[in-house]
Formats: sequence, C-alpha cells, structure tokens
Amino acid sequence: MITRILQKKIEEACFKGKIILLLGARQVGKTTLLKKVAESLQVKTVWLNADEADIFNELSLAGTSTRLLHLIGNDTRLVIIDEAQQVPDIGLKLKLLHDTNPELQIIATGSSAFDLMNRTQEPLTGRKRTFYLFPVSYNELINHTNILEARRALESRLIYGSYPEIVNNPGHEKEILVEIAQSYLYKDILKLEGIRKPGKLQKLLQALAFQTGSEVSYNELSKTIGNIDNNTVEKYIDLLEKTHVIYKLPALSRNMRNEIKKGKKYYFVDNGIRNVLISNFSPFEFRLDKGALWENFLLSERMKHNHYTAEFPNSYFWRTHDQAEIDYIEELDGVFHAYEIKWNETKNKFPASFLEAYPRHQTRVVNKDNFESFTGAGTGDF
Repeated sequence: MITRILQKKIEEACFKGKIILLLGARQVGKTTLLKKVAESLQVKTVWLNADEADIFNELSLAGTSTRLLHLIGNDTRLVIIDEAQQVPDIGLKLKLLHDTNPELQIIATGSSAFDLMNRTQEPLTGRKRTFYLFPVSYNELINHTNILEARRALESRLIYGSYPEIVNNPGHEKEILVEIAQSYLYKDILKLEGIRKPGKLQKLLQALAFQTGSEVSYNELSKTIGNIDNNTVEKYIDLLEKTHVIYKLPALSRNMRNEIKKGKKYYFVDNGIRNVLISNFSPFEFRLDKGALWENFLLSERMKHNHYTAEFPNSYFWRTHDQAEIDYIEELDGVFHAYEIKWNETKNKFPASFLEAYPRHQTRVVNKDNFESFTGAGTGDF
C-alpha cells in the first residue's frame, strides 16, 4: 500500500477543533487514505458512506444533533463521512454535529469539490480545514520504492498516469483507465442539473486533450465540438476544473504591450486520463506528442507538490504576439521563477524581452535528468 503524503498532515490536524474536508476526484484513494489515518489514530471510528442508500437516507433525514448522535454513537471519537456531497444540507449538519460535540473529530470526503464546498462554505466558516488528494505523486512513488524504480517506471507514468489502481496493477492499465473514464470521470458532473449532453462533454475533453500545452479558445472549442455555444463550453470547463479532471494555467501579463493578456492553457491532472480520452497508449518512444505528455506530467506533479507543501505561488505561462514564450512561471514573493520544460535540452536560453520586463527573475530548464527537484522529489534549487 502506497503511503500518501497527506496521511501525516491529516493525522496532525485531527482533534484540533476543526472539521476536516478531504476533496479529490473519484478513485484517487481518499477512502484508502482515511482507513490508514483511522488505523493510526486508534480511536473508536464510525464510517458513513453516503453512496449507500440506507446511510444516505439516515443522513438526509437527520435534522437534529440527537438524531445524528444516534447514528454515530455516544462514545465515538472519529466519524468519517464518505462522499458527503450527496447529502442535502451537509454543511449545516456538519456544523450542528461539530458545535454540539466539539470533542468529536469529523472528516468528510467529497469527489465533487464544487458541490461539497458550495454546501459547506458558509456553515463551516472558521470550522474547517481542507485538504486535496490527487493521483499518486512521483514523490510518493519514490518513497514507496526508490528513485531507481521510479525512474524505470517513468515512461509508464507518462502514458498510463498515476491513479493508485493503475500503479498497483501493471499490465492491466488500459482496462482500468477505460473503466475509470467510463464509470467515474463524469459521474458527479452528469448529476448536475443542466448537464444533459454527455456526448458534448466527451468531445470537449477530447479537444482539450489534443490541445494539451497549447492556448485554448472557447470560440474555437465551440466550433470544434459543434452545436454548443461559448458560454456552455466555459461552464463545462469550469465544472471539469472543480471535479479535478483538468486545471487552468493563465497567461502572465504585467508590463509589455505585446504580451498575450487573456490566454489560457488547460492541463489534465493525470496523464492516463488524457491518453484514454484520445485512445492512444503507444509507447513514449514512438509518440509524436512527447512534448505535451512531458509538460502535462511535470506541471501536474508541480501542482501536487505545491498543494501538499501548502505553497501557493501564482502560476502562469508567458507569450508575446511575436511568439516569444516561456512554458511555466511561478511568482513568489515578487520573484518570477521561469521554467522551460524539455525532454532532452539543457540550454538555459530565455527571451530577452521577458528578462528585461521582469528583472527580479530566476530561470531554469527542466529536463529528464533534473526533473525530480522540480516535482519536490529530489534535492536542488527548484
């Protein structure tokens, strides 16, 4: 079983007077992680899975602290509510349970961040601590085996991604990814009122997959998909972000007249999901999209690292109208850390126009020989 970075952080956050929310896509290992947490804490624990009909009904009807306590038991120290976003007024119920039983540690999980957060945001103001879990990180893979084994499996991660079931079942990656995509990827989104065209959602994701690492236009996506307007495209993309399928990288624009000002790129949280959408599992050495795969992998790993270390820099790409470009930039404490992402190249060559416009900068080339530091899995000055 792969030890997750968040395990220790969640354990340390328990019994500190806060409700813990654990959010992330389905199948990333939230339940497995919390089983390890409960095992480590060694207190009486009650599990309530809101995907189960009887538990959903009980939680839905429980409107008083007395009824909630009957469901949980008087001497329980830890209650875990899995898929909590299913329950109506879950925020109010968590607040009621917390306020009347402050010694009780409550952990609620949700695969649908937008739904769970919308239902808990106001009632739980000042009462919650939120963690996000992603597919297995490269750092976690190194800790699970060693750096040599992780490097040997790197090209597999570029093709099949890092969902826990994928990592733990080599040789069965394709069928597992297809099952995840067909059974889980859209499950929460399609429950939402107004999402009545799953075929369009599939085409949108495929279009985004083919444009990984490139600027995206809602208007062009609308034309590519057909019979869908720009506002609907924007709405679907927003929901895909909030369900942790994709994430956005905006353009940096501060000083130069010819900088792209409203550009945006989208990356997939997991390479395997990106590849199953375009039905391409060819080995990395034969791929024509090596650059997109490498860039998507590294930026998703960087995103995981920043979340797990609670470092939240402003993140961008940069491009001008005359095609000067930088793949990835982080702004932290007024310093711009610029990165070029290459599989083999090592030359540290950045546009002079950027260096002049942003004098407080650091530049690095990230390649297959030094990428571990960039992902937080190695030592160095990344």
